[in-house]
Amino acid sequence: MLPFCIFCDFFEYDESLMWTKISIGVLAVTLASLSWMLTPLGGQQEASSLPQLTPVAQAAPVHVQKPVCYAFQPRNIPHVDAPTPPSRLQGKLGLFVAEVDPVTLAFKRVVSRDANSSFPLASTYKQAVMYELARQVDQGEVSLKEIFDVTQSNHSLGEFPYDGSDVNTLAVRMIKNSDNTATDILQRRVGLRKVQANIDALNLCKTRMIMTTKGWWTAQASMSPMFPKNREALLKAAEEYGKLRGEALYQKAEALDQDAQKVFWLDLDKAITRYFESDRYDPRVDLNTHNVSTPAELAVFLSHEFLRNGLNPQTDKWFREVMATAPNGSRLALPHEYFGGKGGNGWRILTYSGYLLGKDGKHYVYAFLNQESGHTYTMRDTGAAFIWINQAFKALQALPEASPPALQASPQGNAERGTPQ
Repeated sequence: MLPFCIFCDFFEYDESLMWTKISIGVLAVTLASLSWMLTPLGGQQEASSLPQLTPVAQAAPVHVQKPVCYAFQPRNIPHVDAPTPPSRLQGKLGLFVAEVDPVTLAFKRVVSRDANSSFPLASTYKQAVMYELARQVDQGEVSLKEIFDVTQSNHSLGEFPYDGSDVNTLAVRMIKNSDNTATDILQRRVGLRKVQANIDALNLCKTRMIMTTKGWWTAQASMSPMFPKNREALLKAAEEYGKLRGEALYQKAEALDQDAQKVFWLDLDKAITRYFESDRYDPRVDLNTHNVSTPAELAVFLSHEFLRNGLNPQTDKWFREVMATAPNGSRLALPHEYFGGKGGNGWRILTYSGYLLGKDGKHYVYAFLNQESGHTYTMRDTGAAFIWINQAFKALQALPEASPPALQASPQGNAERGTPQ
């Protein structure tokens, strides 16, 4: 006899039979427990009585709309083609001269040539760095008293600032003296992608202002592994870079700038000179490695940075004072109360741009772009460039102004980014 048996009250003792029935009993209890646990609400509701869920339809594919890229269309706007340029100006030429509505930023009348064609900007792009710098000063992210030194990594070509220069000094040198090292220091301080983001927010799809001066020369001179020395391979790498947009462009530009900071400026100076004087030189490499824009898109950007920059009055005053230090404002024949702008030059490249508040109280912008000039040193063409710009302003004054319903609105900004709407 077993000392203890839970079934002894019901069955006569038979050891084999007892263990069989014990096993059956345990199995029954286990199955009952499982049934209770698998029934919703601890068995309190029959599964058949639960509400039936509607089958979920297959989700439709999500299509992210591409931005509507800006392009100047002279429909319903008083417009004439630019006058014939002076014979000294050679190569590919673009011009855009316009009166701007200060409220809508629409162009009220326009004189242009190749308004939507792309050109390398040379130093004209530096105003975009100045614009983002002013925005970050305004937001308290950058102080005008911050001090910077010139180092082997940030030293670009040309004259350079003293060690211990503050942000204000560097900003003036960037616009007034077109100092490449000062520009690169400030551009890295505010962030390369932040400068380009202001452009992208306006849907200026043909405008690229992300690269540092040392960066594009490093690419042209094949001193970055991303840009080979072989002529065909260099052209291919440049064209691939020129097609990039958005995050892909941001990352590639930042990587190229990292390579540029490893290059000693004297080595770069020698290498870029050899490139320009060799059969490796190709204007298409300039177009794809430099910062670029079109005459019309540059005019749109000028309108925004001067008339809708979102800066508080004190910061806007500083911004305008620095931009007014740019040379060549005195070459403009149109009577004006204020001028701010930026120009640039390079190997067979010459560019000028600016904003004017006329003495007539009206607002004007201009963009002159020249590539593939017959002259390698283009600064001597400055006089001819402003003769042509002034002729265009004269032609503009002869045009009637567009009535408000016909105004062509400029692209809108990005509210989240803080770009003025």
